[in-house]
Amino acid sequence: MAAATKKIREKLSPSYWMRFIFDPMHSLPALLLLFIAELAVSIFVIWKIKYTEIDWVAYMQEVEGVVNGTYDYMELKGDTGPLVYPAGFVYIFMGLYYVTQHGSNIRLAQYIFAALYLINICVVFQIYRQTRKVPPYVFFFMCCASYRIHSIYILRLFNDPVAMLFLYLSILCFINDRWSIGCLLFSLGVSVKMNLLLFAPALLFLLMITQGTLGTILHLTICALPQLLLALPFLLVNPKGYMVRSFDLGRQFFYKWTVNWRLLPEDIFLNRSFQIGLLACHLTALLLFCFFKWKKLYPGVKLSLWMKPLNFKNLHPIHILSALQ
Repeated sequence: MAAATKKIREKLSPSYWMRFIFDPMHSLPALLLLFIAELAVSIFVIWKIKYTEIDWVAYMQEVEGVVNGTYDYMELKGDTGPLVYPAGFVYIFMGLYYVTQHGSNIRLAQYIFAALYLINICVVFQIYRQTRKVPPYVFFFMCCASYRIHSIYILRLFNDPVAMLFLYLSILCFINDRWSIGCLLFSLGVSVKMNLLLFAPALLFLLMITQGTLGTILHLTICALPQLLLALPFLLVNPKGYMVRSFDLGRQFFYKWTVNWRLLPEDIFLNRSFQIGLLACHLTALLLFCFFKWKKLYPGVKLSLWMKPLNFKNLHPIHILSALQ
């Protein structure tokens, strides 16, 4: 009786419940509650907030060209311009094209993207749970507190969520020492949207120290093969057109779509010198990260073109996440 009373008092004490808010080792109940809340919020957004058309119709027009037998990337386009995404995008959105009655069933597409969002947050939750460093209350700010994240997934139907799901799945594989599967998933993400290549330098660094030079070459081959196989129907028709369109590093972006650089006048944003300067700053930042942040995560590591795999079997997930941030 005394033991039962003690247990009841313990569960009624503030310290017992506070650990479900602040203790990373007790995050699962909070994550379950957040998932249920996100499910409800997603349904509410679909029914109560007006859908905004930006790219969905253009996506459907672009893949409709492939459905109609056009495999020349220079001929594929929509209302917003030419098709500028790699082949993985075409296959995935072609599937959505058929499922949503040629893209006309917007409500069904929203439910599909809501499901995609819920899967995405589950993967992200699991990534951070495995670090055992993130207190449960932080997860609230990753999902429920963000209007923009719901907008991107459910109200805009952008292709970014599809690419990011592959990225998060690949990171989950990396922190569980599944580098081959992770590289495959990363490549599939790149095949949806080229933006994921921004993570490639950090991934290359991680591959070099964990797999060595030969292992890195093998894993880069794993990254390259899906790109080749998915793009093959388009490469056979117009290889130059495919590369120019889907991996156009010199593409000019429209000022009206920028968010981060809205503070600048349009003429500066469109100026080629400004864009080259941004690229130079990015490359400089990568070098600084490599020598002053990434190397500090792995003391004693000497980078060279020829490296043997180091013994990082017990590599903590936080080290991998810190490199990929």
